[in-house]
Amino acid sequence: MRMRLFLLFLFLTAIQPTLFSQHKNELQLKALELQRFEAMTKKDIPFLENVLSDDLTYNHSNGLAENKTEHIQNINTGDLVYKTMQSEDLKVRIYKKTAVLNGLVRVTGILKDREFNIRLRYTDVYVKRKGKWQLVAWHSMKAE
Repeated sequence: MRMRLFLLFLFLTAIQPTLFSQHKNELQLKALELQRFEAMTKKDIPFLENVLSDDLTYNHSNGLAENKTEHIQNINTGDLVYKTMQSEDLKVRIYKKTAVLNGLVRVTGILKDREFNIRLRYTDVYVKRKGKWQLVAWHSMKAE
């Protein structure tokens, strides 16, 4: 019995750093996602330049597909205005240096002079490069 408890103790102490690291990364990614939403509403271009990967693919719920340059340009010029982005649900799954986020977000804004108020279900993918997470893909669809 003592041997089993000792082996269990060894197992738990061996995986504890991994579990802590996983939880820390999940919290970090959730915070980063909310910061990105806020940066989009405030036109914080330097933040977006940093968090969006150069090979970004950004697919909107209306079928519009953008790369990093196009996405930032549309926000910066006002062709796409995000007034509010309110996260309703957010889940994170991490696979080594890749993270898949799924969530619901309520978005209000203006696209080429037309106001919108939509609820989106989305999936996005972050990759950890040189110690920092960057968004490489976003795909959304209208939710009920």
